[in-house]
Amino acid sequence: MNRRHFLKTSALSGAFLAAFSASIRAQTPRPRKILLRSSWQMVNIGDIAHTPGVLALLERYFPEVEITLWASGEYSEEVHQMESKRFPQLKNVVKGRVSEDGSRCSTPELARALDECDFLLHGSGASFVAYRDVLGAVARTQKPYGIWGITWSGGDEKQIALLSKAKFIFFRDSVSLLVAKDAGVCAPIMEFGPDGAFACDLRNESAAEQFLEEHNLVPGEFACAIPRYRVTPYWKIRGKEMTEKDRENWALSQKMKEHDNSPIRAAIVETVRQTGLKVLICPEDRSQVELGREILYDPLPKDVKERVVWRNRYWLTDEAISTYIRSVGLFGLEMHSPIMCVGNGVPAIVCRFHQQTSKGFMWRDIGLGDWLFNLDEEDEIPGITPAVLKMLTDRDLSRQKVAAAQKFVRERQKRMSEVF
Repeated sequence: MNRRHFLKTSALSGAFLAAFSASIRAQTPRPRKILLRSSWQMVNIGDIAHTPGVLALLERYFPEVEITLWASGEYSEEVHQMESKRFPQLKNVVKGRVSEDGSRCSTPELARALDECDFLLHGSGASFVAYRDVLGAVARTQKPYGIWGITWSGGDEKQIALLSKAKFIFFRDSVSLLVAKDAGVCAPIMEFGPDGAFACDLRNESAAEQFLEEHNLVPGEFACAIPRYRVTPYWKIRGKEMTEKDRENWALSQKMKEHDNSPIRAAIVETVRQTGLKVLICPEDRSQVELGREILYDPLPKDVKERVVWRNRYWLTDEAISTYIRSVGLFGLEMHSPIMCVGNGVPAIVCRFHQQTSKGFMWRDIGLGDWLFNLDEEDEIPGITPAVLKMLTDRDLSRQKVAAAQKFVRERQKRMSEVF
């Protein structure tokens, strides 16, 4: 074969192979792309937990799907590293805002993610948190969207219309579902769907083990307790000046601080004296570190204080869960640490008040109504300590209750995966 013939046939062969490869690629569908709008703030381990929880569900039910996380501006490198350790496939994270009419994106990465995604999923949260982002994304792309596991207390006509056009909405408490229906929200699928944090399975075993060893806390021989202000002082956490509304909320929090936290302190005292367990006072958000010392630890009687550990620094979600799973159970005034506990097989009692919205009622929705106490109802408060003691001592019954709640949650999670 002469050189000219060789070059000609080689060129033809190359062109054929290129065309053949292009044909094969065209016949092989690319991975479906979901853009997950999540990651609300980093000063609360529960808010952090929403994102890895939803990522775990997407991994379980849609392993072939390519996920891009559309994170809020507060999303930190520290949290990204923690989540990437669990989800090494999470390579695409974008930030930024989109205008309500969809014409402008603040970053080219966000514009590309919006244009390339097949579906927009609003993750679990305290409300329709990123409603304006969803509004702009839909205006820009006209692509389908859905909402997984939110509380909703009402909104304006624009928000109601946007909710109604969602392919599905799962509300994390039944009260929110009723509020939405009463407001006229009419999405084709509107059901109860658990908070994404139930599926959060992050771990930092070494950090948890080191802390427990340093403070003589033995796995299976301690409980956890969490304090709370009526209204979280975000101005204080972020070092900002107080607004007039902040002053009102802070005055309320100070007024109600003893009322709300003294039942938790009483339960700590009786836990130590009647069960022989130790207690770890720990935070869910940054403001609760110092509050735990002030309102729970310092006032304890000397004989009790000797068996109580106050955690004097904030932590991240992975270390918290690794600590909770080594405890006998958790009680306190927060919601997401109990969610993460039950999601990982650990019993937990929730005490709530109306400033926390209706999310606490999810405990009743998943079959744990006996472990839910409303501090706005004075006649419920005396039942907290007996319930804590029973939960911590009747371990077989507690495990059975948690297992039943987990089963229900997982059934609903599966249902949430079926509606895409």
